[in-house]
Amino acid sequence: MLATRKTRGFSLIEMMVAVAILLIASAISVISIQPALKAARVNQGYNTALGVLRQARDNSIGQRQVFIVTFNAGGNPDNITITQALTGNVLYTYTLPSDVLFTVVPGFPTSQAAFPLTPDGFGVGATAIDFDQNIVGGIKNVIYFQPDGSAQDVNGSINNGVVYITRAGDLSDARAITLWGATGRLRGWHMYTQGATYYWREQ
Repeated sequence: MLATRKTRGFSLIEMMVAVAILLIASAISVISIQPALKAARVNQGYNTALGVLRQARDNSIGQRQVFIVTFNAGGNPDNITITQALTGNVLYTYTLPSDVLFTVVPGFPTSQAAFPLTPDGFGVGATAIDFDQNIVGGIKNVIYFQPDGSAQDVNGSINNGVVYITRAGDLSDARAITLWGATGRLRGWHMYTQGATYYWREQ
């Protein structure tokens, strides 16, 4: 009679060890990619805001009409709208990722004259949506793009300014966008570090 061969499987302890190793490896992977995911969401918010400004300016030039961009903080989530000035109709509403805000963070540069500077020397790094620079009586979160590509405020003054975008308390991943009203030129900014100093650099 032929002897039957006994097959040996995994014991319960071996399976538990294998599962534990997989869980630990998964946890380490999730923890290690969290900073990258958070930075990606801030970058998505920045790209959304920059894209909206460019779209509104292009529409103004292409259609020979005034289009209004409004930044709305505290909207849960924060959002941006494009309104056709002629009709008052809100044409588009764009939202930021749920954890990304128009906000300022302690540590933002505050000087307009010495390194580290505020983006393009606008403001003092204390107001999240800070357009209508050096204008009395304007509205800081509203931009009127003109058919020639320039940007004005509600009173017809040239509208220069900056908007800051990041997660609450997140200094290292912060982004900013500046607007030069006379030409409608837009510039993007990223926060970097030099030793213990945080500074803005154009992207």
